[in-house]
Amino acid sequence: MGLPVIDRLKKELEELRHELNSKLPKELEEARAHGDLRENAEYEAAKERQGVVNARIGATEQRIRELSMINVRSFPEGAIGYGSLVTLTDEEDGGEVRYEIVLPEEVDAGRGKISLSSPLGRALLNKQPGDEVQVQTPRGNRTFSVLALTTIHDREDMSLD
Repeated sequence: MGLPVIDRLKKELEELRHELNSKLPKELEEARAHGDLRENAEYEAAKERQGVVNARIGATEQRIRELSMINVRSFPEGAIGYGSLVTLTDEEDGGEVRYEIVLPEEVDAGRGKISLSSPLGRALLNKQPGDEVQVQTPRGNRTFSVLALTTIHDREDMSLD
């Protein structure tokens, strides 16, 4: 199974390559037509953008290579990891919260998607229902209990094929 984020990164890579090979050369040509390149802000901006796009292409290609090496089938079953849906009880106020554990590129706090590399994500990694975790938050140290867990292996909305 490929990770869904890889498809999004490949699309971004395609868009960056199009900008580098199609849009930016046109912008540079138009800027050159305006005359003296030493005092041409449009030319400098296009050259700077070209460098940024080149760097982003390299970083995106590297991240795709890294993510392609991940074997989702090797993730532990029955324990929190990438793709897990987890329900926690806040021991302080008894409230329940639900999170999906995702990679940094997929974070969307408003939709309950938290990163494996966030403080809470790191604390939850490999935990199971019934386990407690303590996390340092901006509001101080908090304790959560893992109430329910659906791992990537059990999710119907994520195919492992």
